[in-house]
Amino acid sequence: MLLCALLAGCMYPNEMRKENQVATGEYVVVVQNAVEQFHAKTSVLPIKNSTESTPLYEKYPIDFKKLKERALLSNVPANAFENGGTAIYVLVDPETKPTVKMMDLVSYQQAVEVQRFVDEYKSKNGGKLPKGEQVAPSFTRIDYAAMNKKPVQVQSVYTRQVNLPFVMSESGQIGIDYSEELMRLIDKKSLKSNLDAKQDLRELLVKESFYVPARSFAYSWQNGQPMPVDKP
Repeated sequence: MLLCALLAGCMYPNEMRKENQVATGEYVVVVQNAVEQFHAKTSVLPIKNSTESTPLYEKYPIDFKKLKERALLSNVPANAFENGGTAIYVLVDPETKPTVKMMDLVSYQQAVEVQRFVDEYKSKNGGKLPKGEQVAPSFTRIDYAAMNKKPVQVQSVYTRQVNLPFVMSESGQIGIDYSEELMRLIDKKSLKSNLDAKQDLRELLVKESFYVPARSFAYSWQNGQPMPVDKP
């Protein structure tokens, strides 16, 4: 996976979470302008290569080198991974309306670590998974005690005082559980009556924030609540 290779060996402690929201917004605007100019001049997008199997919100990382080579960007944003920060700049909706967003590397790295715990347990236990309580069809919490690990949660990029747990699919793939944030947003915006059962609810978080939901499954609206769905 592209980001796994890019970030191998890099860990980001909580004290590095210092992004000022105003500055973050300014960074995004500057990069958005540079991307649009690059696209207008070249008819292509300034992104790094990825594979078809790369998860949706990791698929289009911005290549700052391409922007700088054409003098469309004088400096890489201070909060960008390439500049020692904790954000990977990515594009969403590349084919219709290329829009600059960020992925939080602290969350991403924590997810990578939890996935490693699960994979090691699965390997040592004949394919058995450390399943906790079931939270949705085909999804469970993770039994950290079975792995002899402390429970892991991720500080949400959407509501900083909220810590999000992980969910695990039947195949052993883990993801950050954004259902709490999705429900909060749906209630806040009174969106229940407008939801389509087929839509990926993560789009709501992306639309309302500078951040994409890192290391996540798709979510659909089922039985009056957002539920993870095990699909690409």
